[in-house]
Amino acid sequence: SIWDVYRLHKGKVIGVLLGLAFGLFTIFFGFWKALFLSVCVIIGYYIGKRIDESEDFKSLLEKLWKRT
Repeated sequence: SIWDVYRLHKGKVIGVLLGLAFGLFTIFFGFWKALFLSVCVIIGYYIGKRIDESEDFKSLLEKLWKRT
């Protein structure tokens, strides 16, 4: 079944789907808009992952915008 393929080849399936999505976004919106959308999705994923790991959102923002 499709779930067996997904479990055995999770990374490949996700990579193909991400590549397909980026290709479609590039066709419909253009390269730079698709790239901007991809960067926004990656940032959103990173923030969501940190929140899921019970990291305090305020401390996460402080880490991201920390002045040196």
